[in-house]
Amino acid sequence: MNVRREFPSTEPRVLVITGIMAAGKSTVAQRLTERFPCGVHLRGDVFRRMIVNARIEMTPSADTDALEQLRLRYRLATTAADLYCRAGFTVVYQDVILGPALQEVVSTLAARWPTYVVVLCPSAQTVAEREAAREKKGYSDWTPTALDDELRTNTPRLGLWLDTSSLSVEGTVEAILTRLLEAAV
Repeated sequence: MNVRREFPSTEPRVLVITGIMAAGKSTVAQRLTERFPCGVHLRGDVFRRMIVNARIEMTPSADTDALEQLRLRYRLATTAADLYCRAGFTVVYQDVILGPALQEVVSTLAARWPTYVVVLCPSAQTVAEREAAREKKGYSDWTPTALDDELRTNTPRLGLWLDTSSLSVEGTVEAILTRLLEAAV
């Protein structure tokens, strides 16, 4: 597929890659970004990690302050995506964006730029296996099954939902590029 033809640097776009922890978002987003002539891999979690003191981690029983920090993280990321797009870049924005927040984030981006949503949704079993095999650990208060249930039950069906349980990273990137029109919002 000739990505340059679909995504010339003169026509910036935003691709939102979401899913639960250990779904493969970071790796897929990086490889996908590398396919664009002018691409930015925007990692939403970096905004969470910038908070040195008073950071509130998301838990299943998150309070108002935790949710407000999460909303701040999304606002910062969408602002950064907007600025990169204005500079002519295609942005691949990757983060855990579940529930109604996905619609809010997408609405903000789509008001300014062509926006595509890809939800990586391997099985909870696959996620548990990936989590066990990686150095970075994301699950403490959540379990893969509980977070997967949150994704599948409360997240609006926007864009392209890909079960990547049996796909390699390259296979996932190819599936996204091949089915990109399904991801348009």
